[in-house]
Amino acid sequence: MRKLLLIILLCLLISCEVKSQGSDSLRSVTSQNELSQKIEDLTSFIKNSDYNPDKAFLIDFSIPSSKFRFFVIDLRSGKVIQKALVAHGSGSESGKQKGRLTFSNQNNSRCSSLGRYVISEKYKGQFGLSYRLDGLDETNSNARKRAIVLHSLDCVPDTEQAEDICLSWGCPMVSDDFFRILEQHIDRSDKKIILYAYQ
Repeated sequence: MRKLLLIILLCLLISCEVKSQGSDSLRSVTSQNELSQKIEDLTSFIKNSDYNPDKAFLIDFSIPSSKFRFFVIDLRSGKVIQKALVAHGSGSESGKQKGRLTFSNQNNSRCSSLGRYVISEKYKGQFGLSYRLDGLDETNSNARKRAIVLHSLDCVPDTEQAEDICLSWGCPMVSDDFFRILEQHIDRSDKKIILYAYQ
């Protein structure tokens, strides 16, 4: 009888694991399809503009913060050339609805904002070297007023984690090492680079 119970328990555990893997696989495929679509959208948007036509940064906020969701994109090939962890705002976390982050363009909300940003001037502030962000959409038009900037903080790890990472006050916040990589892309670009955050 005990052996039978152990066998049943083992079968249940295997079944749960298979379902979990299937769910993760489906989520991965969905995220990949979404990424491909966003790359196409961004390529069309940049085509007749004065922004960098070769490179862009994308953040997929539908992916948990414990996983890579900041992507450096080669727009010519449509491929991801680098990826990293990125923190979201504490307001987006506390306002979660049905497990999904909430977003706001309001001052003092401490939420992340969706939409397209222009990566603007570099400066040294509270978090060291940072880049100001100018929102191009209604959903992020207050980015500069809200002091939403691209910066790093040592609480953000370089590798994927089992649990969610630290939170920002609404800024896209990356690791120190990855920020140095982004610096090279941004500072060497003759044209401004677009950062596109979506869910």
